[in-house]
Amino acid sequence: MSWRVRVVHTTGYRYDLPVTQSYNEARLTPRGDRRQNVVVSRVETTPATRAYRYTDYWGTEVTSFDLHAPHVELKVVASSVVETGEENEPIRSGSWPDLKADALVDRYTEFLDWTSYVPKDKELAAVARELRKGATPADAVLAACHWVHEQLKYQPGTTGVHSSAVDAWRAREGVCQDFAHLTLVLLRAMGIPARYVSGYLHTKPDGAVRETVRGESHAWIEAWTGGWWGYDPTNAIPVGPRHIWVALGRDYADVAPLKGTYSGGSASALDVTVEVTRLA
Repeated sequence: MSWRVRVVHTTGYRYDLPVTQSYNEARLTPRGDRRQNVVVSRVETTPATRAYRYTDYWGTEVTSFDLHAPHVELKVVASSVVETGEENEPIRSGSWPDLKADALVDRYTEFLDWTSYVPKDKELAAVARELRKGATPADAVLAACHWVHEQLKYQPGTTGVHSSAVDAWRAREGVCQDFAHLTLVLLRAMGIPARYVSGYLHTKPDGAVRETVRGESHAWIEAWTGGWWGYDPTNAIPVGPRHIWVALGRDYADVAPLKGTYSGGSASALDVTVEVTRLA
């Protein structure tokens, strides 16, 4: 069953002194693919400014804008209506020899490499070897997602935006970002190309039409096992009609919703709110 969903994401910064200029990038616009159709989307700022859009290296739509008048607050509101598709099914056409082919490794090398968020770790590599034994690539992906779901406790506040997968593993706690990063460590240790996906999740599986809920900025993973498909390790569920994807990358650093530079006082984040309404 497909859903039509409206998402309103409000974020930004407050400054202790007026900022005279700032340069910003927002990755808040959902993208279209075979399971998601974007009906309408816009990004608005306060103070108002002229913006331009481009698609980055990873295929994410970026809204870029500058401010050159003094301001003590920057507010960004992204509004979208999206039609989502049915649950992702694992793609099982790829074999372990396929994943070792030079052409595939060369094509997806960036989704096989280690990063500061997804670092190489001997203990986790040993876990990955055990999970891989006797499994097909697709089943190994599911095993890794379920293992992470069982090992980590969902606990906001125990990790920060700069925490790595190993930090979360040692704490045995984290948020969706940590669940995704830890899963990526395991999959890349297995030799499975895997990428980080950011977006939103409608929090009610049986959400009523026209009911607005406090949604969530969310993260999950996609793996290549003959084709790309997604799974949500935080909730141990397939990616389905409640998931709205926005950005792809190697890890969180490639998909941060709002980032930039400014001249002036120090900044503190505004309260971030996400409202999600199932329209049909």
